[in-house]
Amino acid sequence: MSRIGKRPVAIPSGVTANIDNGTLSVKGPKGTLSMGLSDLIDYKVEDGAIAVNPANDSKPARSHWGMQRTLVSNLVEGVTEGFSKVLEIKGVGYRAQAQGKKLKLQLGYSHDVDLDVPEGLEVKTPDQTTVEISGIDKQKVGQFAAEVRRWRKPEPYKGKGIAYRGEYIFRKEGKKK
Repeated sequence: MSRIGKRPVAIPSGVTANIDNGTLSVKGPKGTLSMGLSDLIDYKVEDGAIAVNPANDSKPARSHWGMQRTLVSNLVEGVTEGFSKVLEIKGVGYRAQAQGKKLKLQLGYSHDVDLDVPEGLEVKTPDQTTVEISGIDKQKVGQFAAEVRRWRKPEPYKGKGIAYRGEYIFRKEGKKK
């Protein structure tokens, strides 16, 4: 039994959910999100909540149960509050600057790295060493943050690079004298 899957996803006021043609659509104050429904899972919108249950007692249905409930929960949370990731840039001369729908990074390469911001995401740079990525789709926010971080991962000797806020970088010891 899935402990997560047993709990229905509460629908807050101002949010509507519809199931049509194998698609769950959730509309809220921040926008609209939808996802395709799995044949292994039964979805029901009732009493101000979305109930997610396995369609049968097979192992694949039970293994998808908790994940599908979490995906539905992410839809509801995304249209009400949204998601965000904060990246911190450490290193001499490393900088970031948001310019409209582009993110310009200076990371010690011979050229600047220009990244196009995906549709539906918002990128802010409150200062030169902080990048805030926000949006209503959790997967898109996390994917773009990972793509930005990929250009200069934190290294273990000096800790330089792009890291998530609050991420612990394991530092190696230097040479002994």
